[in-house]
Amino acid sequence: MSPSIYLGFLLLTLVLVALDIYQTRGGQITIRKAAIWSGFWFVLAFVFAATIYLFWHVYAPDNDYSAEKAMVSFLTGYLLEKSLSVDNLFVFAIIFHQYSVPQHLRPRALLWGVIGALVLRAIMISVGAQLLAQFHWVMYLFAAFLIWTGIQLARDHGDDEINPLPERLIRKLLPVTDSYHGNSLSIVENGKRVFTPMLVVIGVIAFMDILFALDSIPAIFAVTREPFLVFAANVFALLGLRSLYFVLEGMMNRFVYLKPALSFIMIFIGIKMALVGSPWEIPTWFSLCVILFTMTAASIASLYKEKQQLKLVNK
Repeated sequence: MSPSIYLGFLLLTLVLVALDIYQTRGGQITIRKAAIWSGFWFVLAFVFAATIYLFWHVYAPDNDYSAEKAMVSFLTGYLLEKSLSVDNLFVFAIIFHQYSVPQHLRPRALLWGVIGALVLRAIMISVGAQLLAQFHWVMYLFAAFLIWTGIQLARDHGDDEINPLPERLIRKLLPVTDSYHGNSLSIVENGKRVFTPMLVVIGVIAFMDILFALDSIPAIFAVTREPFLVFAANVFALLGLRSLYFVLEGMMNRFVYLKPALSFIMIFIGIKMALVGSPWEIPTWFSLCVILFTMTAASIASLYKEKQQLKLVNK
């Protein structure tokens, strides 16, 4: 993959981030608007997948992947990252509640968190690709980590407290005000530069995304080890995360089977990673079907349980 392709994709990413900033100007986002933009980002990912299929010889003329394999790998990685990122939304809700973030400031807080996540994941993808290229046994470490994380997620009963480590570090190193000042990260107060709680919120969001990336980056490397496809899948998954948050914000308590579904996906991907290069290697198309079926089944089962509970209440 030539540097010009990465540079071109970086410019495309900046344009899309600017578009996301524009459509959330003013800070007021209705569920209808968020749903429309969530659909837009979803469709855009599939449009990009089509360009991979049509122009893969331009993207990577010397790559061993066929155009079809590259497209399927991107879509599988995208849907995997999208499904795993749903768990981030619950964490975002807890962070906003814990730090009493005003509703109109949440879009900007999420924006900075997503930008930070893109940069951090780019670094992690680069490091991960180099490790896997030189040391195949690293795949087994990632596989074990994913399976362990999936088991821990299944055993997790929920926690309303976010790890305060980023907040402690920020408050120790920088003076932080008690109240928010719009979208500003810092202000001048009594002739001195001080920082607002918005910086703390963004720091916590970025920190939590690193923890989630420790799960999702190894997971997508089980799908493909082509760095460009890994990074592109992460970019498109994260770009629609803000809109998806506002769609699900008032619905999060309805999807009671989300965590078991994510736990199953993590364990499945861990097993897939462990089998890479063996006679029992799991095909990419099968992984795609498993992810889609699991998330669909979890959603339907959650809605059915809610319907049954409503019937009991109305009796």
